[in-house]
Amino acid sequence: MGNDTGLFALAGWNGLFSIFVTLGCVLLAWIVLQEINFDKFVRHPRTTRARLLQLLIAIALGHLVAAFVLDYWSWVGTLKWLFSSE
Repeated sequence: MGNDTGLFALAGWNGLFSIFVTLGCVLLAWIVLQEINFDKFVRHPRTTRARLLQLLIAIALGHLVAAFVLDYWSWVGTLKWLFSSE
């Protein structure tokens, strides 16, 4: 049972890492979306509704990118088991 504490701590650090990666990807998507000219997509691009739409798009894109990054990180971490010899 004493060994479980380390496992729980590792799961906690993994969760914290995932939160920071996801928030970073959402922030990056928000910065990139600021460069897009939304005049062609919405009638009033500087209103609260248009900003809310940009935020939702940034969250969706950031989540997709973060999911890819975290999956890739996990896959790279499991490659060591492919080449380990017993």
